[in-house]
Amino acid sequence: MIVASNRGPVSFGEADDGSLTSRRGGGGLVSGLSVAAKETDLLWVCAALSEADRRAARQAPGGRLDRAGHDTGGAAVRMLDIPPGVFQRAYNQIANSTLWFVHHLLYDTPNAPRFDRRFRRDWEAYAEYNALFADALAAGAGRDARAAVQDYHLTLAPRMLRERRPDLRIAHFSHTPWAPPDYYRMLPADIARDVLEGILGADHAGFLGRRWADAFMDCCEAVLGAAVDRDARTVTHAGHRTRIGVHGLGTDGAELRERAQAADVRARRAALLEATGGRRLIVRVDRTELSKNIARGLAAYRELLTVHPELRGEVVHLAFAYPSRHDLPEYREYTAAVQRLAQEITDEFATPEWDPLILEVHDDYPRSLAAYRLADVLLVNPIRDGMNLVAKEGPVLSERGCALVLSTEAGAAEELAGDALMVNPYDVTGTAAALYAALSLPEEERRARSARLAAAATALPPDRWFADQLTALD
Repeated sequence: MIVASNRGPVSFGEADDGSLTSRRGGGGLVSGLSVAAKETDLLWVCAALSEADRRAARQAPGGRLDRAGHDTGGAAVRMLDIPPGVFQRAYNQIANSTLWFVHHLLYDTPNAPRFDRRFRRDWEAYAEYNALFADALAAGAGRDARAAVQDYHLTLAPRMLRERRPDLRIAHFSHTPWAPPDYYRMLPADIARDVLEGILGADHAGFLGRRWADAFMDCCEAVLGAAVDRDARTVTHAGHRTRIGVHGLGTDGAELRERAQAADVRARRAALLEATGGRRLIVRVDRTELSKNIARGLAAYRELLTVHPELRGEVVHLAFAYPSRHDLPEYREYTAAVQRLAQEITDEFATPEWDPLILEVHDDYPRSLAAYRLADVLLVNPIRDGMNLVAKEGPVLSERGCALVLSTEAGAAEELAGDALMVNPYDVTGTAAALYAALSLPEEERRARSARLAAAATALPPDRWFADQLTALD
């Protein structure tokens, strides 16, 4: 078994979003690989993300961190020391500034994107980046092994790997949404084809939700003219058939609850109770990521306090908006805009006895778990999200049973819509109304909804999510 991911189970520098690091107790890929780690021939191939990572990769024989004394969670790990220029262009300019923007429908289309000569140079780096992974996988995989390639950073790698090692059984998994054809075709025609054909080099292509899997098949049909069998969920192109799978991802409830009882979480819970005076809490926990829609969430809270003055002094909004991709100017500007809006809300409503909003922009995982425990309402309103584990973690840990206000555009809506209060993420007034409805739910109903949300959230834990993908390859 061989796994390729941009991130590995160990990193010596801060990742841009933390989503695959071991600090997130229920984080999908790391926890899911506990299944694969039982195989004695597991090899995890990842990229060095920081200078500290690169030093570790250079010092380890063949980049094998496990052979150099590093704690890799029991996995054999090869870390690739990719040239910094190649990494920056592939990771920031293509993966995070192009493919991420396409799949999350984030472009300000009168101004962006602009596919010029510089973009073509960046695309060459992305192809080189994928080829380096394909070479490492081809060299490290045993005969007839299974290879699991993860996410939008490595869309070209499955086809490259198939060309190098046709004996392998290859899976690719997309952790993001997938854009519908009309938006996807914003990409230059040859690049749109390359991405699709890259993933179709796999035997199995997995997605977090049916909506994203359907959009991928629609793109294969519209852009490639591929033969799509929606009943069998297969795509046949250039003589190769790829099965399309839907693998929802939940959280490990027992592991998450155990972590939430740790001393550091208890200390932060006490501090939050003191800071908020025991008032009712509207909680959000997010990266300061453009797709997370934090600014509209703050605007909805502002409107809630304006329309319902009786709530002033009675409720506090805990908004934890942790840094993300600050090497990209769009993200720095967005973080600054969030901070300005938060300050405006404080200036408008705060009294000597009441702070209506506590905004934290410094990452603190124990504090996030403490906030989940105390939440009366959990706000999750992304513009578009592949899944969103916050929507699942909150109800699992809520002590009094929290109401969930959830965007229709989150992948989690496919499983949680029945017991959440659903909102159009662009509708600020509608979101404010949903927050009021959530605060107004009778206690018995709120607790019952929260219990059902928690049951749904833990029905597909990470180990089962990954095991299902491996089973699909067999």
